[in-house]
Amino acid sequence: MEKYVSAKLHGIRVTDAKLNYHGSITIDADFCRAVALKPLEYVEIWNKMSGARISTYVLYGDAGSRCCILNGAAARTCQQGDEIIIASSTFCEIDDIISLKPTRLSTGLPMRCSAVQTVRWI
Repeated sequence: MEKYVSAKLHGIRVTDAKLNYHGSITIDADFCRAVALKPLEYVEIWNKMSGARISTYVLYGDAGSRCCILNGAAARTCQQGDEIIIASSTFCEIDDIISLKPTRLSTGLPMRCSAVQTVRWI
């Protein structure tokens, strides 16, 4: 089994960082549902501003809030306004990669849930 990207939030902006909170990332539930991210799902976060890369788990924020809040130790890796990429993954056999249908949401500015795409690998 190999690890592949299953969903991606691209260009989302950090709205807050809460150091004195249990770890995680809180993301607008509308953004999460658009790409099928689930609560407590592990994700990779890549900070386009600093190059920092971390792993944490998802918490749903209020739908429509456009929030993206790094919590706990993750708050040390991002600042408000930083542009990040959030990616989830799945495991499958190499022969099954053709059937993968990963989704990508590019938020842009102002952040809104508008352009969900299925990524074509081949």
